[in-house]
Amino acid sequence: MLLIPAIDLKDGQCVRLRQGDLDDATVFSTEPAAQAQHWLDQGARRLHLVDLNGAVAGKPRNEASIRAIVKAVGDEIPVQIGGGIRDLDTIERYLDFGIRYVIIGTAAVKNPGFLQDACSAFPGSVIVGLDAKDGKVATDGWSKLTGQNVVDLARKFEDYGCEAIIYTDIGRDGMLSGVNIEATVRLANSVRIPVIASGGVTDLTDIEALCAVEQEGVSGVILGRSIYEGTLDFAAAQDLADELQP
Repeated sequence: MLLIPAIDLKDGQCVRLRQGDLDDATVFSTEPAAQAQHWLDQGARRLHLVDLNGAVAGKPRNEASIRAIVKAVGDEIPVQIGGGIRDLDTIERYLDFGIRYVIIGTAAVKNPGFLQDACSAFPGSVIVGLDAKDGKVATDGWSKLTGQNVVDLARKFEDYGCEAIIYTDIGRDGMLSGVNIEATVRLANSVRIPVIASGGVTDLTDIEALCAVEQEGVSGVILGRSIYEGTLDFAAAQDLADELQP
């Protein structure tokens, strides 16, 4: 089970949101690169970055902080990023300066042709982010709920050649209310590519529950508020995941 610390960037700072609300942000660090180094030192094997300003603006807004993070971790672990990725030039620029995976969310739903082009142009580097509430996909920083079914979209995007799917349960993100295991497994069982869980992780109980369904296709989990507020010790969680590896 791949445990992936999240670094959400807003105005150059490391923050966490509740249910995607930019007006409900808690600042955890004013030095994102130092935060990245901290998770590397704790044993992280991948980092998850979100350009929150970029997600709203539709184009990158925290590039200086992102570059600093990539420089801090070097070639030691891969970095993935989402938020405001709407064109192939942005993807190419990110990959050129060391980002390993780009995450396409809103643009994938609104413009599937762009996702298809991205998967073709940058094979192995494109992850789709599907954020859903009650099985329906949301876009635009979760501000708009569509009528599209998350499983149906995941199957279509899989056929385009995306590397993996990050599934976020909006109702649980940042709420420390536990992972929606049932919905995550349902999605993982519907596709052949890996599914990465996101939203709601609270403590080691959630890590244990996720490890129990790893063979169902849930390959990893993104960790946010829990590791920043201390309800989950990242190093202990990584040890547990390694111990429970099937």
